[in-house]
Amino acid sequence: MTISISNSLAATSLAAANSSSNAAPAARTQQTTSAPADTVKLSESQQIHQLYNQGQKVSQIAFSLNITVEAVNSYLGIPNATG
Repeated sequence: MTISISNSLAATSLAAANSSSNAAPAARTQQTTSAPADTVKLSESQQIHQLYNQGQKVSQIAFSLNITVEAVNSYLGIPNATG
């Protein structure tokens, strides 16, 4: 998920700098924020369902989450094969 935030003050300052023909080129500054990035923690069940819906195979999900194939099947409601 990508979130874009526009800073109207920076856009206004840049427009003013560009409209002034005698002014020296405006220095680019990058604002840093100390606020932590937004994160969401998913439960193991939610992770499994999301990965499965994205097309990953049960064995891939089990490997990436370090759990058994049987556990993944259980979360997805897939009966284990008995041979």
